[in-house]
Amino acid sequence: MISEHAFAFTVFTPSYNRRHTLARVYESLRAQTFRDFEWLIVDDGSTDGTGDLVAEWAQTADFAIRYIYQPNGGKNTTYRPALEAARGMLFLTLDSDDECVPEALERFKHHWDAIPETEREAFSAVTALCRTPDGRLVGDLFPSAVFDSDSLELLYRYKVQGEKWGFHRVDVLRQYPFPTFEKCKYVPEGVIWQAIARRYKTRFVNEYLRTYHMETVNSFTTSVGTSSKYAAGYLYYFTAILNEDLKWAWYDPKSFFKSAANYTRFSLHEKLGIVSQARALRGLKVRLLWLGTFPVGVALYLRDCRREKRLRMAAQA
Repeated sequence: MISEHAFAFTVFTPSYNRRHTLARVYESLRAQTFRDFEWLIVDDGSTDGTGDLVAEWAQTADFAIRYIYQPNGGKNTTYRPALEAARGMLFLTLDSDDECVPEALERFKHHWDAIPETEREAFSAVTALCRTPDGRLVGDLFPSAVFDSDSLELLYRYKVQGEKWGFHRVDVLRQYPFPTFEKCKYVPEGVIWQAIARRYKTRFVNEYLRTYHMETVNSFTTSVGTSSKYAAGYLYYFTAILNEDLKWAWYDPKSFFKSAANYTRFSLHEKLGIVSQARALRGLKVRLLWLGTFPVGVALYLRDCRREKRLRMAAQA
Protein backbone atom coordinates (compact mmCIF):
# COMPACT_ATOMS: atom_id res chain seq x y z
CA MET A 1 0.00 0.00 0.00
CA ILE A 2 2.83 2.41 0.87
CA SER A 3 4.56 1.62 -2.42
CA GLU A 4 1.76 3.38 -4.30
CA HIS A 5 2.82 6.68 -2.71
CA ALA A 6 6.05 8.64 -2.58
CA PHE A 7 5.86 8.91 1.23
CA ALA A 8 4.12 7.25 4.13
CA PHE A 9 3.05 10.64 5.54
CA THR A 10 2.24 14.07 4.25
CA VAL A 11 2.56 16.42 7.23
CA PHE A 12 0.38 19.40 6.36
CA THR A 13 0.68 22.83 7.95
CA PRO A 14 -1.80 25.58 7.06
CA SER A 15 -0.30 28.97 7.86
CA TYR A 16 -1.27 32.61 7.94
CA ASN A 17 1.30 35.10 9.25
CA ARG A 18 2.89 32.45 11.48
CA ARG A 19 6.56 32.99 10.67
CA HIS A 20 7.27 33.58 14.37
CA THR A 21 5.92 30.15 15.45
CA LEU A 22 6.53 27.96 12.41
CA ALA A 23 9.96 26.92 13.70
CA ARG A 24 8.21 24.74 16.29
CA VAL A 25 6.88 22.57 13.49
CA TYR A 26 10.18 22.55 11.60
CA GLU A 27 12.23 21.54 14.64
CA SER A 28 9.69 18.83 15.53
CA LEU A 29 9.97 17.34 12.05
CA ARG A 30 13.76 17.54 12.05
CA ALA A 31 13.72 15.43 15.22
CA GLN A 32 11.41 12.68 13.94
CA THR A 33 12.69 9.13 14.32
CA PHE A 34 10.56 8.01 11.34
CA ARG A 35 11.78 9.71 8.17
CA ASP A 36 9.37 8.61 5.44
CA PHE A 37 7.43 11.87 5.18
CA GLU A 38 7.12 15.19 3.39
CA TRP A 39 6.21 18.56 4.88
CA LEU A 40 3.62 20.51 2.91
CA ILE A 41 2.90 24.13 3.87
CA VAL A 42 -0.06 25.98 2.39
CA ASP A 43 0.32 29.70 3.05
CA ASP A 44 -3.06 31.43 3.14
CA GLY A 45 -1.91 34.87 2.02
CA SER A 46 0.75 35.65 4.64
CA THR A 47 2.47 39.04 4.55
CA ASP A 48 5.18 38.33 7.14
CA GLY A 49 7.81 36.67 4.95
CA THR A 50 6.77 33.10 5.69
CA GLY A 51 7.72 32.01 2.17
CA ASP A 52 11.30 33.27 2.50
CA LEU A 53 11.77 31.38 5.77
CA VAL A 54 10.42 28.14 4.31
CA ALA A 55 12.68 28.54 1.27
CA GLU A 56 15.71 28.74 3.56
CA TRP A 57 14.69 25.57 5.36
CA ALA A 58 14.01 23.73 2.11
CA GLN A 59 17.62 24.28 1.01
CA THR A 60 19.13 22.62 4.08
CA ALA A 61 16.55 20.15 5.43
CA ASP A 62 17.11 16.42 5.04
CA PHE A 63 13.41 15.85 4.33
CA ALA A 64 11.14 17.08 1.54
CA ILE A 65 9.57 20.51 2.06
CA ARG A 66 7.02 21.97 -0.33
CA TYR A 67 5.36 25.37 -0.14
CA ILE A 68 2.13 26.54 -1.76
CA TYR A 69 1.00 30.16 -1.60
CA GLN A 70 -2.60 31.23 -2.17
CA PRO A 71 -4.61 34.43 -1.66
CA ASN A 72 -6.26 34.61 1.74
CA GLY A 73 -9.40 32.52 1.77
CA GLY A 74 -9.63 31.06 5.28
CA LYS A 75 -8.20 27.88 6.74
CA ASN A 76 -10.80 25.63 5.12
CA THR A 77 -9.59 26.62 1.67
CA THR A 78 -6.06 25.39 2.39
CA TYR A 79 -7.12 21.74 2.54
CA ARG A 80 -8.11 21.40 -1.09
CA PRO A 81 -4.72 22.36 -2.61
CA ALA A 82 -2.95 20.40 0.10
CA LEU A 83 -4.84 17.21 -0.66
CA GLU A 84 -4.37 17.67 -4.39
CA ALA A 85 -0.62 18.04 -3.89
CA ALA A 86 -0.13 15.42 -1.15
CA ARG A 87 2.23 12.59 -2.08
CA GLY A 88 1.85 10.64 1.15
CA MET A 89 -0.57 7.84 1.94
CA LEU A 90 -1.47 9.29 5.35
CA PHE A 91 -2.33 12.96 5.88
CA LEU A 92 -1.38 14.52 9.22
CA THR A 93 -2.16 18.15 10.02
CA LEU A 94 0.28 19.86 12.38
CA ASP A 95 -0.75 23.44 13.02
CA SER A 96 1.73 26.27 12.61
CA ASP A 97 2.04 26.96 16.34
CA ASP A 98 2.32 23.41 17.69
CA GLU A 99 4.95 20.72 18.08
CA CYS A 100 5.08 16.95 18.43
CA VAL A 101 7.27 14.38 20.15
CA PRO A 102 10.19 12.90 18.17
CA GLU A 103 8.48 9.50 18.02
CA ALA A 104 5.13 10.85 16.76
CA LEU A 105 5.29 9.57 13.18
CA GLU A 106 6.89 6.31 14.27
CA ARG A 107 4.11 5.65 16.77
CA PHE A 108 1.38 6.61 14.33
CA LYS A 109 2.83 4.23 11.75
CA HIS A 110 3.11 1.48 14.36
CA HIS A 111 -0.55 1.80 15.32
CA TRP A 112 -1.67 1.89 11.69
CA ASP A 113 0.30 -1.23 10.85
CA ALA A 114 -1.13 -2.95 13.95
CA ILE A 115 -4.61 -2.88 12.40
CA PRO A 116 -4.98 -6.24 10.63
CA GLU A 117 -4.59 -5.76 6.90
CA THR A 118 -7.91 -7.50 6.27
CA GLU A 119 -9.66 -4.87 8.44
CA ARG A 120 -7.68 -1.76 7.46
CA GLU A 121 -9.96 -0.71 4.61
CA ALA A 122 -12.68 0.04 7.18
CA PHE A 123 -10.38 2.49 8.99
CA SER A 124 -9.54 6.04 7.99
CA ALA A 125 -7.47 7.28 10.90
CA VAL A 126 -5.39 6.89 14.01
CA THR A 127 -5.87 9.56 16.68
CA ALA A 128 -3.76 10.24 19.77
CA LEU A 129 -3.74 12.61 22.74
CA CYS A 130 -2.41 16.13 23.19
CA ARG A 131 -0.76 17.70 26.19
CA THR A 132 0.18 21.21 27.26
CA PRO A 133 3.83 22.36 27.33
CA ASP A 134 3.96 21.55 31.06
CA GLY A 135 2.73 18.00 30.45
CA ARG A 136 -0.96 18.20 31.37
CA LEU A 137 -3.54 16.21 29.42
CA VAL A 138 -5.69 18.28 27.08
CA GLY A 139 -9.27 17.03 27.26
CA ASP A 140 -10.19 13.46 28.19
CA LEU A 141 -8.56 10.06 27.85
CA PHE A 142 -10.04 7.52 25.47
CA PRO A 143 -12.07 4.66 27.02
CA SER A 144 -9.12 2.23 26.74
CA ALA A 145 -5.46 2.24 25.73
CA VAL A 146 -6.40 1.21 22.19
CA PHE A 147 -10.01 1.87 21.23
CA ASP A 148 -11.60 1.25 17.82
CA SER A 149 -14.67 3.37 17.18
CA ASP A 150 -15.54 6.63 15.43
CA SER A 151 -15.59 10.26 16.51
CA LEU A 152 -19.39 10.37 16.73
CA GLU A 153 -19.66 7.50 19.19
CA LEU A 154 -16.70 8.90 21.10
CA LEU A 155 -18.39 12.29 21.44
CA TYR A 156 -21.99 11.35 22.10
CA ARG A 157 -21.80 7.99 23.87
CA TYR A 158 -18.49 8.22 25.70
CA LYS A 159 -18.47 12.02 26.20
CA VAL A 160 -14.79 12.33 25.27
CA GLN A 161 -13.95 16.00 24.85
CA GLY A 162 -10.90 18.11 24.14
CA GLU A 163 -8.19 18.57 21.54
CA LYS A 164 -6.89 15.39 19.91
CA TRP A 165 -4.44 14.77 17.07
CA GLY A 166 -4.34 12.22 14.31
CA PHE A 167 -4.01 11.43 10.63
CA HIS A 168 -6.47 10.33 7.96
CA ARG A 169 -5.90 8.38 4.78
CA VAL A 170 -5.37 10.72 1.85
CA ASP A 171 -7.70 8.73 -0.40
CA VAL A 172 -10.51 9.07 2.13
CA LEU A 173 -10.02 12.81 2.64
CA ARG A 174 -10.17 13.38 -1.09
CA GLN A 175 -13.71 11.99 -1.04
CA TYR A 176 -14.82 14.70 1.41
CA PRO A 177 -13.85 18.19 0.19
CA PHE A 178 -14.73 21.18 2.34
CA PRO A 179 -17.91 22.89 1.13
CA THR A 180 -17.47 26.49 0.02
CA PHE A 181 -19.90 29.38 0.33
CA GLU A 182 -19.84 32.79 -1.27
CA LYS A 183 -18.78 35.49 1.22
CA CYS A 184 -18.25 32.90 4.00
CA LYS A 185 -14.65 31.85 4.68
CA TYR A 186 -15.41 29.56 7.61
CA VAL A 187 -16.94 26.11 7.81
CA PRO A 188 -16.49 24.11 11.04
CA GLU A 189 -13.98 21.32 10.47
CA GLY A 190 -16.40 18.96 12.18
CA VAL A 191 -18.39 18.93 8.93
CA ILE A 192 -15.66 16.78 7.37
CA TRP A 193 -14.57 14.72 10.38
CA GLN A 194 -18.14 13.74 11.21
CA ALA A 195 -18.94 12.87 7.60
CA ILE A 196 -15.95 10.52 7.56
CA ALA A 197 -16.98 9.06 10.93
CA ARG A 198 -20.33 8.00 9.49
CA ARG A 199 -18.51 5.61 7.15
CA TYR A 200 -15.06 4.85 8.57
CA LYS A 201 -13.59 3.82 11.91
CA THR A 202 -10.69 5.35 13.81
CA ARG A 203 -8.16 3.70 16.09
CA PHE A 204 -7.84 5.89 19.20
CA VAL A 205 -4.70 5.47 21.33
CA ASN A 206 -3.92 6.87 24.76
CA GLU A 207 -0.49 8.23 23.86
CA TYR A 208 0.69 11.83 24.07
CA LEU A 209 2.11 12.69 20.67
CA ARG A 210 1.44 16.42 20.25
CA THR A 211 2.13 19.47 22.40
CA TYR A 212 -0.74 21.90 22.13
CA HIS A 213 0.08 25.56 22.75
CA MET A 214 -3.30 26.80 23.92
CA GLU A 215 -1.98 30.19 24.98
CA THR A 216 -0.95 31.08 21.45
CA VAL A 217 -3.32 33.42 19.62
CA ASN A 218 -4.08 31.70 16.33
CA SER A 219 -4.69 34.00 13.39
CA PHE A 220 -7.02 31.44 11.81
CA THR A 221 -9.25 30.76 14.80
CA THR A 222 -9.49 34.31 16.09
CA SER A 223 -11.12 35.39 12.85
CA VAL A 224 -13.98 32.96 13.40
CA GLY A 225 -17.14 34.32 14.94
CA THR A 226 -20.74 33.25 15.39
CA SER A 227 -22.39 36.18 13.67
CA SER A 228 -24.23 36.40 10.38
CA LYS A 229 -20.88 36.57 8.58
CA TYR A 230 -20.30 32.87 9.25
CA ALA A 231 -23.90 31.72 9.24
CA ALA A 232 -23.72 29.67 6.02
CA GLY A 233 -20.94 27.45 7.34
CA TYR A 234 -22.56 26.90 10.71
CA LEU A 235 -25.95 26.23 9.15
CA TYR A 236 -24.42 23.55 6.95
CA TYR A 237 -22.80 21.99 10.03
CA PHE A 238 -25.91 21.88 12.22
CA THR A 239 -28.13 20.69 9.36
CA ALA A 240 -25.84 17.70 8.86
CA ILE A 241 -25.90 16.86 12.57
CA LEU A 242 -29.69 16.91 12.73
CA ASN A 243 -30.25 14.99 9.51
CA GLU A 244 -27.48 12.41 9.87
CA ASP A 245 -26.76 11.84 13.56
CA LEU A 246 -30.07 11.86 15.40
CA LYS A 247 -29.59 8.21 16.43
CA TRP A 248 -27.05 9.46 18.99
CA ALA A 249 -29.54 11.83 20.67
CA TRP A 250 -30.47 9.14 23.20
CA TYR A 251 -26.94 9.33 24.62
CA ASP A 252 -26.61 13.12 24.62
CA PRO A 253 -29.98 14.88 24.27
CA LYS A 254 -28.59 18.21 25.51
CA SER A 255 -26.14 18.37 22.62
CA PHE A 256 -28.89 17.81 20.06
CA PHE A 257 -31.12 20.36 21.75
CA LYS A 258 -28.31 22.89 21.25
CA SER A 259 -27.79 21.82 17.65
CA ALA A 260 -31.48 22.26 16.86
CA ALA A 261 -31.54 25.72 18.45
CA ASN A 262 -28.44 26.73 16.51
CA TYR A 263 -30.03 25.41 13.34
CA THR A 264 -32.84 27.94 13.79
CA ARG A 265 -30.39 30.66 14.81
CA PHE A 266 -28.24 30.42 11.69
CA SER A 267 -31.21 29.76 9.41
CA LEU A 268 -32.58 33.14 10.46
CA HIS A 269 -29.21 34.76 9.77
CA GLU A 270 -29.48 33.26 6.28
CA LYS A 271 -33.00 34.72 5.90
CA LEU A 272 -34.69 31.29 5.83
CA GLY A 273 -38.28 31.24 7.04
CA ILE A 274 -40.08 28.49 8.92
CA VAL A 275 -41.21 26.63 5.79
CA SER A 276 -37.69 26.56 4.34
CA GLN A 277 -36.26 25.40 7.65
CA ALA A 278 -38.77 22.57 7.92
CA ARG A 279 -38.16 21.39 4.37
CA ALA A 280 -34.41 21.10 4.94
CA LEU A 281 -34.93 18.62 7.80
CA ARG A 282 -35.58 14.94 7.14
CA GLY A 283 -38.08 13.01 9.22
CA LEU A 284 -40.75 13.67 11.82
CA LYS A 285 -38.50 13.24 14.88
CA VAL A 286 -35.98 15.85 13.84
CA ARG A 287 -38.73 18.30 12.90
CA LEU A 288 -40.35 17.88 16.31
CA LEU A 289 -36.99 18.52 17.96
CA TRP A 290 -36.56 21.64 15.83
CA LEU A 291 -40.04 22.94 16.71
CA GLY A 292 -39.43 22.32 20.40
CA THR A 293 -36.25 24.39 20.37
CA PHE A 294 -37.44 27.05 17.93
CA PRO A 295 -38.00 29.77 20.58
CA VAL A 296 -34.48 29.25 21.90
CA GLY A 297 -33.06 29.56 18.40
CA VAL A 298 -34.97 32.81 17.85
CA ALA A 299 -33.62 34.15 21.14
CA LEU A 300 -30.05 33.30 20.10
CA TYR A 301 -30.58 35.02 16.76
CA LEU A 302 -31.91 38.18 18.42
CA ARG A 303 -28.95 38.18 20.81
CA ASP A 304 -26.60 38.02 17.82
CA CYS A 305 -28.40 40.94 16.19
CA ARG A 306 -28.09 43.07 19.33
CA ARG A 307 -24.41 42.20 19.63
CA GLU A 308 -23.71 43.07 16.00
CA LYS A 309 -25.58 46.36 16.38
CA ARG A 310 -23.42 47.28 19.39
CA LEU A 311 -20.27 46.44 17.45
CA ARG A 312 -21.35 48.58 14.50
CA MET A 313 -22.14 51.50 16.78
CA ALA A 314 -18.79 51.14 18.55
CA ALA A 315 -16.97 51.09 15.22
CA GLN A 316 -18.71 54.29 14.12
CA ALA A 317 -18.03 56.12 17.39
